[in-house]
Amino acid sequence: MFQLPLVTWTIPYLNKEKPFDMVKFEITENKIKGIFSISNNMLDPEDLKHAKQLIAKSTRIIAFTGAGISVDSGIPDFRSEGGLWERYDPHEYATIESFMQNPTKFWTMGRELVETILKAKPNAAHKALAKLEAEGKLIGVITQNIDNLHQAAGNRNVVELHGNYLRAYCIECNAEYVGETIHQSVANGEIPPRCEKCAGVLKSEAILFGEPLPEIPMSKAIEMCRDTDLMLVIGTSLSVYPAAFLPQLAKNSGAKIILVNLEGLNRDSVADIVLRGRASDIIPKIVDH
Repeated sequence: MFQLPLVTWTIPYLNKEKPFDMVKFEITENKIKGIFSISNNMLDPEDLKHAKQLIAKSTRIIAFTGAGISVDSGIPDFRSEGGLWERYDPHEYATIESFMQNPTKFWTMGRELVETILKAKPNAAHKALAKLEAEGKLIGVITQNIDNLHQAAGNRNVVELHGNYLRAYCIECNAEYVGETIHQSVANGEIPPRCEKCAGVLKSEAILFGEPLPEIPMSKAIEMCRDTDLMLVIGTSLSVYPAAFLPQLAKNSGAKIILVNLEGLNRDSVADIVLRGRASDIIPKIVDH
């Protein structure tokens, strides 16, 4: 199994130097309390206006996206009612320990997931971010999503913190597989999929709970957060760590923060503007200048 080297990062967090060990810095999740939704007609027009002004005057924008941006593409938030975790206990199906013990369980869940991902198309929010990058204002997207929709929309500089579900590798010989072929075979019932070279079990590149985040994407994300003047936080409740620390890093580096999410957020205090609503409705409105 591929192992990451021991790497120590130092993140300015809450105005203090907070070191962390990349190998020990695994994906964890806080439970969100008091989640609620709000309709777009309750958005404050002044907040929308202010958000548009910030985007218009900013020159080094980054987007930090979570599951909420892809909901209108037909990919339900795993944690929402009717989501994947309601049918598959993540502790049983989506940890690295459970995968190594019984990969069939992960790929059984994955069969349902890949059918959803292969059907999904970029929505208006994805396309608005691609437009912003084409205009030279957006320097990149940091995403927690594994659905490849930012690339499909046209974004070129995409940092995938949790990997990409459409890429896979052999856990025995590290042979890499890219594209839909492997996942189509899973959809057709080949579970678990196996390596053409050594017959080893294939694992999706998507990061499971308990796995360390990949070193290179996390390094790029930290660098982008230190360089940005405006971060758009879209479709995430900021409940999955360590990614949830990134807006604070951008804030400490002098950036403004706009939060766009349908549900309640764990870290509203980091934001200069909070816009509650669907990303596919709000992002095109504030990007269109």
